[in-house]
Amino acid sequence: MLTSLQNPLVKQIRKLHQAKERKEQQMFLLEGTHLLTEACAVDYPLRTVCYTSAWQERYPELWQEASKRCERMELVSPEVLKALATTVQPDGVVALAPRSLTQTPPQSGPGVLLALETIQDPGNLGTTIRTAAAASAAGLWLSEDSVDLDHPKVLRASAGQWFRLPMAVSSDLLSLVQDSQARGMQVVATVPNANLTYWELDLRLPTLILLGNEGAGLSPDLVALADKQVKIPLSPGVESLNVAIAAALILYEAQRQVH
Repeated sequence: MLTSLQNPLVKQIRKLHQAKERKEQQMFLLEGTHLLTEACAVDYPLRTVCYTSAWQERYPELWQEASKRCERMELVSPEVLKALATTVQPDGVVALAPRSLTQTPPQSGPGVLLALETIQDPGNLGTTIRTAAAASAAGLWLSEDSVDLDHPKVLRASAGQWFRLPMAVSSDLLSLVQDSQARGMQVVATVPNANLTYWELDLRLPTLILLGNEGAGLSPDLVALADKQVKIPLSPGVESLNVAIAAALILYEAQRQVH
């Protein structure tokens, strides 16, 4: 059992709380039973699983499943487990997994894709991922100046759907939009002063939906590239909707039109 916070593995995992270290190590954290369950369900590779004896007793089947899939299983003390986790009250397990193994989204084909620009709040991004997976989105692109795709709060807010949605980070959303248009997709910008409402749009067509920063919205350059601009009507005095809510409304309108 690992009981020391000075253990090299413990030090390595604790560094992954920081974005810089996740990038350098090319690893990220899976915290909690639910995320570990979802990772096993889709056969996502695991490097190390740290767990307490109490957790192993509660989840013997998941412990066995994780043991088959990971390179290293480590029993740790509750104190060490708490230090490894970013949550205040971890439930007894933290896993280490390699980055960049999610499926890349398509740039053409049927369905609705999302492209998110400069999203800063990890809870917003995680909820958007969860919503997109639930509404059968074809995938999600994220600008590289956004919060990390594998930020611990993003993973938790996705409620495990992080593993089920094709996602990737784009270093150039403008080029991505132009490439998508060249491949036959309609590109739609969400802006507050558009003439069209989102339900007036034909979402049966292959579509890339552009959603912007929580405060500033989409950049003018992206808006200018879009084939169409749509709005979500708001009551007087309401400035905007949460980006995940906006995504949900449009994605479920697309589902309604298809079915």
